[in-house]
Amino acid sequence: MDESNSNADLDGSVLRLNSVRAPAFLKSSLYGRSGARNSTSFRRSQSNRTPRRDSRAGSARLQWIWGNKVLFWLMLITVWAYIGFHVQSRWAHSDHQKKEFIGYENEDGSVQVQADSAKDNDSLESRSAKFVVKAKEQTSGDQANSSDSIRSELTRNGMSKTRKNPPKKRGGRMLKKVVPKAPVVEIENPYNEQEDMVFPNRSTSFGLMVGPFGDTEDRILEWSPAKRRGTCERKGAFGRIVWSRTFILIFHELSMTGAPLSMMELATELLSCGAYVKVVVLSKKGGLMSELNRRGINILEDKGEISFKAAMKADLVVAGSAVSSSWIEQYLKRNSAGSNQIVWWIMENRKEYFIRSKAMLSQVKMLTFLSDAQSKQWLSWCEEENIKLKSQPMVVPLSVNDELAFVAGIPCTLNTPAFNVEKMSEKRNLLRAEVRKEMGLSDKDMLVITLGSVNPAKGQLLLLEAARLVSERNVSHRDSIVIKKEIFLVSRQNQSSMSNKQEAGELLLKASQTVKNSSDARQLNTAAGASKKRKRKRSRAVKILSLSNGTMATRHDQQTMRNLLSEEKGSKEQSLKILIGSIGSKSNKVPYVKELLKFLSQNSNMSKLVLWTRATTRVASLYAAADVYIINSQGIGETFGRVTIEAMAFGLPVLGTDAGGTREIVDDKVTGLLHPMGREGTVALAQNIQYFLNDSSTRKKMGMLGRQKVQEKYLKRHTYSKLAEVFVKCMRVKT
Repeated sequence: MDESNSNADLDGSVLRLNSVRAPAFLKSSLYGRSGARNSTSFRRSQSNRTPRRDSRAGSARLQWIWGNKVLFWLMLITVWAYIGFHVQSRWAHSDHQKKEFIGYENEDGSVQVQADSAKDNDSLESRSAKFVVKAKEQTSGDQANSSDSIRSELTRNGMSKTRKNPPKKRGGRMLKKVVPKAPVVEIENPYNEQEDMVFPNRSTSFGLMVGPFGDTEDRILEWSPAKRRGTCERKGAFGRIVWSRTFILIFHELSMTGAPLSMMELATELLSCGAYVKVVVLSKKGGLMSELNRRGINILEDKGEISFKAAMKADLVVAGSAVSSSWIEQYLKRNSAGSNQIVWWIMENRKEYFIRSKAMLSQVKMLTFLSDAQSKQWLSWCEEENIKLKSQPMVVPLSVNDELAFVAGIPCTLNTPAFNVEKMSEKRNLLRAEVRKEMGLSDKDMLVITLGSVNPAKGQLLLLEAARLVSERNVSHRDSIVIKKEIFLVSRQNQSSMSNKQEAGELLLKASQTVKNSSDARQLNTAAGASKKRKRKRSRAVKILSLSNGTMATRHDQQTMRNLLSEEKGSKEQSLKILIGSIGSKSNKVPYVKELLKFLSQNSNMSKLVLWTRATTRVASLYAAADVYIINSQGIGETFGRVTIEAMAFGLPVLGTDAGGTREIVDDKVTGLLHPMGREGTVALAQNIQYFLNDSSTRKKMGMLGRQKVQEKYLKRHTYSKLAEVFVKCMRVKT
């Protein structure tokens, strides 16, 4: 075959291939078969020549892709998806660079700026224990040696240093990523919180770090996080009112303290009852973010315009702290009519909170408080400032949530035939034994616990001073005898009042029957008068009993008191252990924590008595392991004390200060013992602790009476029935 024919065949083959738009790899193979130019001998002989680029191959490839519409659209979709995922990934990983809050201006036009370095999913349960290492008042040599040893131990544990990602290399140069520091504006935070410094979990100088015991709870109680959610009582008033309604809840922070925990419980109950809930978090400091995500609570990332627009569309806005005043002020500037849809659930009771919120108190629909003492205090402040409220405030006390009531053996919505009250009581006893074993406690140890923020208002230092008096045997035996007599007098009064009520009821019932039979009304008055005479005689006997300082009016009373004193002498004293929480809480005051550690370093014998625990929402195991609860709040006193009713639900007697909401919750000499605030109350607290050490039977009786009071007043149904009344007055109810 000559050269012209071969070229002609080659041209013809190229034309035919172009006509069907063959791919490039197919063209090259056909060329090799039909032409000598692509033969092996030709390429070898012409290897020293520079190859010429065939432009027709590229154009043919593009034409083939353009002609195949299916392949073209697949490639287009792939590119579009890649761009979308890339943009979404960049956006998701740059949340920390965003502004978290639109600026709030004060009345003078200034803007409050505060950096927020807390991460969204920062869980205190998964962190290392945070605390202060050593007190400043140690000697210089000992301090240097101890700091060096602790620093080396922390380095070995990998707790003292944080690794940073090295800068990336590109083109042989080190590129450093520059992130613009945009100001983040927040609601004012009154706590001025700081992180506690890290210290080893086991410290012989300051006590032992224990817990949390969430895994132990799940193993013994045999339940998963999904089973820990309560169910709504849809037939109740609260369930009917909130069904299909939209609510905006304002959290001032996410610390594991009373107000955020109460608002989280409210959001959970609203969701369970079929409501739509959105949460605005003014400060993400704290460890509740992961718990909110676990419960499926929707959190609005923006605290400014987006939250304001969402509130305008909501049926009701519930602000859960006095710190929410700044958000309320900015919201009402944009929507003045929104004042009629705001319920302000104030949970603080200090004058500084009133001062910061007084300008907005008269602008909201209703104020709600936790206790009568708090309500009276705020109303008196309003009268001093001549503030007129839109409506009369209501008192909505807190309650024990279903999760804790379930573990405590109190009937709740979590009970099932397999997990009834009796079964949970058995599991609670197993949990108590296991947790006390992990703590290193025996049956001879009386565990006293106090949970909450570590700051001067909670009085942990005064508690340690009282414990020192007990450990050094500086509490006289006579003081406990006096307490025993006082408890006996109160119990006699309660018994007499109960018997008088029963007798009066029986007499009135008999009298009413007599009136019906004989139609003589005089007998009814005679029966009532006889009941009053018996009551006066009993009260006179009790007065004689108290004035005679133990000299009983009757032989029966004398014998009863003699038996009590003999029990006092023959009882075996237990050893004292104190557990303090919550370490790592964002509301802790670091200088105050250092003061506690200084006290422990100066009293080395106290290290064997003190236990520490981290901040956690899993507190059922701590209550189950304890024997006594202490609420030693100072100042005006505790606003309400959610932890107080939780401890009472587990059958713990309470040692509390005689002030604030504690006075309303704890019945002195009945469900616990109250003592004065301040230094003068330290000795009384030590006497009460010593009394419980000596008399375990009375301690258990008080705990059972406290548990009974919780069942009567402080369960979930009690709180939400009060909230239903508030919601009815603050929004239109669907008919």
